[in-house]
Amino acid sequence: MDDSALRLQHLVPENAVRFLGHGTHAHDVPHLIHVATGVAHVVVDDIAMTLHAHESVWLAAEVPHSARYEQGSLVLGPFLSPESAPPARMLRLGVVPEITAIMTMVLGVAPQSSAQVAPFRAALDRALAALGTSYFVLAPPSHPVIARIARDAVRPGETLAGLAERYGVSARHVQRVFQDETGLSFQRWRSRARLNMAISRLRGGESMTRAARATGYGTRSGLAKALSREVRPDDLAEIIGASTFGQAEGRDTRSA
Repeated sequence: MDDSALRLQHLVPENAVRFLGHGTHAHDVPHLIHVATGVAHVVVDDIAMTLHAHESVWLAAEVPHSARYEQGSLVLGPFLSPESAPPARMLRLGVVPEITAIMTMVLGVAPQSSAQVAPFRAALDRALAALGTSYFVLAPPSHPVIARIARDAVRPGETLAGLAERYGVSARHVQRVFQDETGLSFQRWRSRARLNMAISRLRGGESMTRAARATGYGTRSGLAKALSREVRPDDLAEIIGASTFGQAEGRDTRSA
């Protein structure tokens, strides 16, 4: 990109963030980061990820995040209605055609007033509501320390022993509180929480391979086995059918 184009990016200072990125901050309402074109390198809750064109990440309120955009990129960050929260603190979405269509319309229409923005926000809320409905209803632990462990437990690579040590409690205590307060063992609760995230991604059009990597299952077969253990057969067919499984799976070769 030549110097004249770079200068154009700064003509409206408050919008330069769409081309450049930003430091770590959080918002008091849910938030969507959508890559219109190019590549975005985003860090959410200390988890780094790379988003490509038409991909999005859906953030809950008060989730710290930062972003750096590659040259020539354009990234939008619409605020959502307070009730449009993802099923976890962060949910990375695949390419969701409905969201891409809405965001393309936003670029073309360029709404300015609150009245003009409202229909687009409502359309995003509706599109995300279909993705954010959790398949498994999970009661979070009420114990403050165990609730923080539950939040961290869904991250890939976390172990019960490591979480217990980090928060200064015994693994046996964590297991006992989970069973008493959620009705599920720690392992079963975590498995279902991760599957909720995977199912949302699959329903959003993400491939089995990418959903598996993002939610800690590693491989497509690992996620498929976990789904088959916990999900009703009729629902499993609908969930797998919503993903880019089969022919499209072979085309999904970008790294996460």
